[in-house]
Amino acid sequence: MALCLTSGFAAAGCRQDMHDQPKYKAQAKSDFFIDHRAGRPLVDGTVARGFLRADTLLYTGKVDGKPAEAFPFAVTTEVMARGQERYNIFCSPCHSRTGEGDGLVVRRGYRRPPSFHDERLRAVAAGYFFDVITNGFGAMPDYAGQIPVEDRWAIVAYVRALQRSHQNTLANVPAAERARLEAAGSR
Repeated sequence: MALCLTSGFAAAGCRQDMHDQPKYKAQAKSDFFIDHRAGRPLVDGTVARGFLRADTLLYTGKVDGKPAEAFPFAVTTEVMARGQERYNIFCSPCHSRTGEGDGLVVRRGYRRPPSFHDERLRAVAAGYFFDVITNGFGAMPDYAGQIPVEDRWAIVAYVRALQRSHQNTLANVPAAERARLEAAGSR
């Protein structure tokens, strides 16, 4: 029994904790390397996993250095629904739910953004909106850290839908829907 207790105490004394292991601390000096830095520079061409970003249209919104007209993926009903949801969360506080630029924070004193329905913004390429969401512009901060890249494109698709909705007339509404709207308006 005494031998077991002695062996147990001896084994416990041989334990090496992580803080005792040999390692370099951040910004520590190293005599092993010629430049005396413990932290080593990345090998040229190294890309962190998941950050290759080979699809320039998807990640920059540009083609040949100019804002792209096209979307990097098909705009489906699901993409539009996601874009509306993300727009209402991130964009509507300033731009309002209709895109007029009179959101709640603007009514409380924040600088008014331009309306998405201005002729100038209706004429810009979709990639322009993507770039502004990604990098910010003027008083608008960048949202690249908060909104994933696919969601930024979904928001752009929804902004385009908002713009088109303001250009339509009753003549563009299908006949069955037009009759329903006219009946509701006469009540």
